[in-house]
Amino acid sequence: MNGQEGIKRTALLVGGTGLVGRALLSLLLASDRYRKVHLLVRRVASDLPPSAKLKVQEVDFAQLPSSALPAADDVFIALGTTIKVAGSEHAFRQVDFDYVVNIARGALDAGAKRLAVVSAMGADPGSRVFYNRVKGEMEAAVAQLGYEIVVIAQPSLLLGDRAALGQPARRAEDLATRFLGPVSWIVPRGVRPISARSVAAAMFAEVLAATPGIRRLKSGAMQGGG
Repeated sequence: MNGQEGIKRTALLVGGTGLVGRALLSLLLASDRYRKVHLLVRRVASDLPPSAKLKVQEVDFAQLPSSALPAADDVFIALGTTIKVAGSEHAFRQVDFDYVVNIARGALDAGAKRLAVVSAMGADPGSRVFYNRVKGEMEAAVAQLGYEIVVIAQPSLLLGDRAALGQPARRAEDLATRFLGPVSWIVPRGVRPISARSVAAAMFAEVLAATPGIRRLKSGAMQGGG
């Protein structure tokens, strides 16, 4: 281990109350590579794990000045919604593009060097599908900000219990869990539903690998982690 690797790092996690975000939070708190974990949330959850290195900050993402972002080495963004949950395409884009890009830009200004963000399989800025297009535009935007390392996870449908986190179920994920989970081995690896823990583990490992540049983690490649 070189001297740089031995330095304790600080992480900023945004979206830590969702499926992937909660899994990332567990990894960050358990890791001896991080001395402090800043968590930005819309509402403070009552079941956050107790930890001396966890610093929770309740914020309004729609009115979040860059100056409000704590300094961190590594940034993990797991924000995301659906058009149905958001209520409109405009509201969806505000969360999945505006919030994500604004936070990534502000964290970079505050000194961050590494960024990991959750996107989606099929993300494409030229897609005719609005959801995929927004995700693709978000990827393109964060890739151009100037981070030394950018990790973009592109998972298929996520497996996990949203109800346990106090979140509304997502129909496609619910159907995937009920019907595809037991027979997932017959579904091509690249498109089969994936555990949120596997996505988090892949993002976490890639950030700590510290390979400069932009890395897109395909869903199939993340299967089995965590």
